[in-house]
Amino acid sequence: MKVLGVTGWSGAGKTTLLTRLIPELTARGLRVSTIKHAHHAFDVDKPGKDSYRHREAGATEVLISAGVRWALMHENRDEGEPNLAELLERMTPVDLVLVEGYKGEGHLKMEVHRDGLNKPLLCREDESFIALAANYRPEGPDLGVPLLDLDNVQAVADFVVEFCRSEGPAP
Repeated sequence: MKVLGVTGWSGAGKTTLLTRLIPELTARGLRVSTIKHAHHAFDVDKPGKDSYRHREAGATEVLISAGVRWALMHENRDEGEPNLAELLERMTPVDLVLVEGYKGEGHLKMEVHRDGLNKPLLCREDESFIALAANYRPEGPDLGVPLLDLDNVQAVADFVVEFCRSEGPAP
């Protein structure tokens, strides 16, 4: 499985890019999964539902299955948050896993940045970045990575497909 981070500051457009990029990649024949990092407590379950009650009662994992999908919820409790490598081990193999967030992990990443964000470019400081998708041309020293037009999803998809075909590192 190839793993590519789609990383940047809050408000840069990571989710917007991913929701446009995933259908483009799947239309080109890639099987794609995603991992999204949340910086706060979140819940995918609804209070009062049986699965919620199972977790509240102390179950470590609750798997819900139906004809159209299944979901596995795992309570970290005292274990702490797993790192990206541990999460990837739990995923069904696909051609590409796109990882939103996890700025500090060492996997290869594409930075998403918007004009007017008023935040520094991460790709200038971190060698794990292999591209910058932006809606402007950054001033200053050479980026050292390809600059992709954030608003041209086909061009970004071309880069990602080439990344998937490369013999470069895959965690």
